[in-house]
Amino acid sequence: MFRRSIYKTPAQLRGMIEPGLITAEALRAVRELVAPGVSTAELDAAASRVITARGAESNFMLVRGYRHTTCISVNEEVVHGIPGERVLQPGDIVSIDAGAQLRGWNGDSAITVVVPDADRPELVAEREELSRVTEGSMWAGIAAMARGTHIGEIGAAVEDFVVASGHGYGILRDYVGHGIGRKMHEAPSVFNYRTPDPGPRIQPGLVLAIEPMIVAGSEETFVEDDDWTVSTVDGSAGSHWEHSVAVHDGGIWVLTAPDGGAAGLAPFGIRPTAID
Repeated sequence: MFRRSIYKTPAQLRGMIEPGLITAEALRAVRELVAPGVSTAELDAAASRVITARGAESNFMLVRGYRHTTCISVNEEVVHGIPGERVLQPGDIVSIDAGAQLRGWNGDSAITVVVPDADRPELVAEREELSRVTEGSMWAGIAAMARGTHIGEIGAAVEDFVVASGHGYGILRDYVGHGIGRKMHEAPSVFNYRTPDPGPRIQPGLVLAIEPMIVAGSEETFVEDDDWTVSTVDGSAGSHWEHSVAVHDGGIWVLTAPDGGAAGLAPFGIRPTAID
């Protein structure tokens, strides 16, 4: 039986650059709109406008049974939240996940934003710290991808960063990162925690979506009645950050970051190299 290689050719990597940048642009447009009184449907529409204006399509809408451009998860919702009539409130922690497909190639990325709340600065600070640690663990995983030899080192780096924060945050076990290319979700799985299996080799042509999903309390989750939204059992807040990242002959490049990941990787002493 024919099995597609998890490693892309240089030409295929070049095909993934534009959908990654379109995904980044869509998330930037959504981030600018996050504020009290804005509905998650309005955020979804903003992402849709960017993606379609660039001649791409939402790869989320290509998933069977899903009809939205983004997943938007609020507070105890960690991932796969469905945009709709929900209106953002001060202090909400909001994770936005989006992806674009262009000429058969995919991008996938997620950000977390905390809605300002002047009346509850402590809550905002707690949730911004959760987001900071989650984002930092993602960059630690990307740095491990740049320096490591096997995919398993990525999950170990993510877990170590979260544990080192000292907050006792939970790391979702049932939801993980993935390969990306012709499909939004491809092999291999990218765990956000240490596993005994070292996994496939990290070498030129590898493209992964690295996406830690971190919660302030217990990692135990359940799927809501809408059959999509993943929420924490204990009601604790969640955060989700994600980038699509490519290894090529010249080094590493974050496809869904306009600067290729330069700012995020700088604290790790790594300088990304653009794909020729």
